[in-house]
This record gives sequence, structure tokens and C-alpha cells, in this order.
Amino acid sequence: MADVITYREAVAEGIAREMRRDTTVVCLGEDIAAAGGVFKTTVGLLKEFGPERVWDTPISEQAIVGAAMGAAMTGMRPVAEIMFSDFLACCWDYLANEIPKVRYMTGGQVTVPLVVRTANGGGLGFGAQHSQATENWALTVPGLKIAAPATPADVVGMMAAAIRSDDPVVFFEHKALLATKGAPPPPGHVVELGRAAVVREGADVTLVALASTVPLALKAADVLSGEGIEAEVVDLRCLVPLDAATVLGSLRGTSRLVTVEENPYQGGWGATVVSIVADEGFGLLDAPVRRVAGECVPLPFADALEEQVIPTVDKVVTAVRGLAAY
Repeated sequence: MADVITYREAVAEGIAREMRRDTTVVCLGEDIAAAGGVFKTTVGLLKEFGPERVWDTPISEQAIVGAAMGAAMTGMRPVAEIMFSDFLACCWDYLANEIPKVRYMTGGQVTVPLVVRTANGGGLGFGAQHSQATENWALTVPGLKIAAPATPADVVGMMAAAIRSDDPVVFFEHKALLATKGAPPPPGHVVELGRAAVVREGADVTLVALASTVPLALKAADVLSGEGIEAEVVDLRCLVPLDAATVLGSLRGTSRLVTVEENPYQGGWGATVVSIVADEGFGLLDAPVRRVAGECVPLPFADALEEQVIPTVDKVVTAVRGLAAY
């Protein structure tokens, strides 16, 4: 294998590894077969596994997710792609009312082991209907696992865990990370869902990030280091299960918390993290908690305006400076 792998290549690699391992794994979605995916995240799957296991679908999110649900209930492990996470709204009844409730409503007799993959997030000037970070939509629905990897190795490892999960997983692939590169993971690489990673150690403040905000938090930490402030960066990796223990463990050392999220401030995942810290770790804090989040407006198309709305290195640095001086 190459010395480096891109995030987009890691998506195809992660799926292919599981398809080789388990013949019940199938893929379905718009343009995922012959075209290799609109973001080139499924290149090579049709050639290796054939049209029986890699299906191009009509442009109907309800058809894609509904078919995946039925397949999962009857013995398959489908990996369904919704092209943009904004379009989860089109199949929301399946995703919110049907899929996460089957196991409970059948008393555990029927499981729904499926993965819904989707391209998520902004920063590329795709406008209000193709740029949203929608992890917080899924976070409102008990019964869904939520994965959002930040590195190519985590894409592969978390994809393995997601496909093997007997519960449904929404797998958010960040569009702004697709071209980023990292070390390829070893064979058999699995990253258990619900385990955060401390990706930079520091004693002064904890930055909790997810997906695209992980490299952003790391860049902010480098800037702050030049000012004598050492930030610890926690990559949550998953929202469900949520690894609050790692966040609280970090706070024992730093006593200061900043969450960095692309969701709008109103109802974003940072609010859940902050409330857990207030409930379980209030005594660890030496300063108020800060959330750097998206603004509560539709995402603009123009780059200069979009930058005003989503988190940036400068916004994180400014928030941390204020806390360090508290």
C-alpha cells in the first residue's frame, strides 16, 4: 500500500475491506457504481465486487434508505450513501422514525445493521442547501450511532466498526477533508465507536473538536503555543456513543474548555458536551466554558461570507485567549 492515503481513498478502502470480509455487505446510492461516487469515494468497488453488491439507485433518498432498511432487517449489511448530508431531510422519516426504533419495538427480535454514509459540512462554497453540518440532526434521535472521522486511518477503522455494528450508524464524511492525506492504516484496523482521541497534549485548555474542526483546532493550538498557551486537542470521533470520560479526563489537567463545532450554536453538539461537563465536571472548571460554533444563519455561497459563519482558526484563538486571561 502507498505511504499515504487520502481521506476519499480511505472511504473506498474501508468499505472494500469489509466487503471482502463479509459477503452480506452491499452498497447502494446515487452514482456510486460506474461513476465511483460524485466525490470519488467509491472508486473501484463496482470493478471488484460487481453490480450484485454495488448498486446505482434512482435519485430518491427514501428509496435508498428504505431499501437499505429492508435489506438490513432481512440479513444483509447495507451501506447506503446519501450524496449530501443536507438531503437526510428527504428520508428523515426512515432515519428518525423507522430505523432507530425497530430493535426496540420488536423487543430485540429484529436488528437493523446498516450504515448511512453522507458527505457533510461546509467551507467549500457550496451554498445553503449543500454545506450544512448536520450531525446535530441525528443527535436528536435516540437509537442512531453517529461517527465523524477526521483522518484517513480513522475513516477506515471507524467504517469497519460501523459496518460490523448491529445498530444503525450515520457516518459523516467531511467534504473539506476528502483531499487530506494521512498514513494508511494496517490490515484489520478497527476503531471502536465511542472512543475519543487526544490528538495533541497540553496543560492550559481543552479544545474538543470533531471532523473538520480537528485540524482547525490543531492549527489554533500551534498559534497559541507561540503565545505560551498549550492547548490539549480532543478529537471526539463519535457523537453516539459519546466519550465524555476522555473530555472530563482532559479537563482534570487543564480546567478550561472550548468546544469547536461546525453545527449552528443553536442546538449544536457542543451544547450536549458542555451540559455533561456542567453536570459531571463542574468542580474541574476554573473558567467559563466557551463554544465556537457556526452562526445561526443559512450558509452563504460567497467564500468571504461563509468564513464569517463557520468556525475559523482566528475565532478559536480569540476564544482561548479570553479564557487564558480569566
